[in-house]
Order: sequence, then structure tokens, then C-alpha cells
Amino acid sequence: MALRAALIRHLRVPVQTLSPAGRVSQPSVANSLFGSIRFMSSHDDHLSKEDVADRVLSVVKSFPKVDPSKVTPDVHFQSDLGLDSLDNVEILMALEEEFKLEIPDKEADKIDSCKLAIEYIHNHPMAS
Repeated sequence: MALRAALIRHLRVPVQTLSPAGRVSQPSVANSLFGSIRFMSSHDDHLSKEDVADRVLSVVKSFPKVDPSKVTPDVHFQSDLGLDSLDNVEILMALEEEFKLEIPDKEADKIDSCKLAIEYIHNHPMAS
């Protein structure tokens, strides 16, 4: 899935505009200068690690069973915050919603601290 997303981000697709009658319209000045290629963004607006860290910490601090004063980038969900495995799942679901991504179960089982969550989300190509 990540490979597919990376390839799609870098594709350039030729574009032809249709008139309301369904005919291909005459090329504009821009098209004659630059051809009929539409340049797509390569998602260079990827989140910085600092932005990811701030948002992850905000999500963890807002979790009802967490004392916000104990939350740091290096905090472990279970040993430092006293959360159980179900709480860990709920935090990861909140992070998925915050960053509009899906963390596979295999990867989610490994994320047990803010540091690992920040690292995973920062490296995820679809995080927004």
C-alpha cells in the first residue's frame, strides 16, 4: 500500500479539457507553452517531526485516564502512564483519527510509547 501511494504521488498525467459539447477544446496559451501535462504535487507538504510530536502529545494528554503533566515525547503508555492494553488501542485509534491514517494491527501492536507513535506517524506517507 505504501509503495502504491508513493508511486501515485509522483505520476504526471496528461490532461485534455472537454468543452460542454464533449469536444476537446483548443489548447490555451499555458498548454501551448507547457504542453498538455498537468504537474501534480509530490506531497512535499509532509508533516515535520515537531508538528507530529505536538499533535501526538496533544492527543495523549487529552485521553481521560492520563495525567497531562506526565506526558513527554519519551513516555511509555503502560509503564509510565499506567494504561492497559485497551487504553493503548484507544489512544492509537485517536491518533489514526487525528492524522487521517490507518495503522495496521501488526504495526499497532508495536507502538507502546509516544516516541514510537511519533516515529511511525512521521514516516507514514499518508499522514496529514
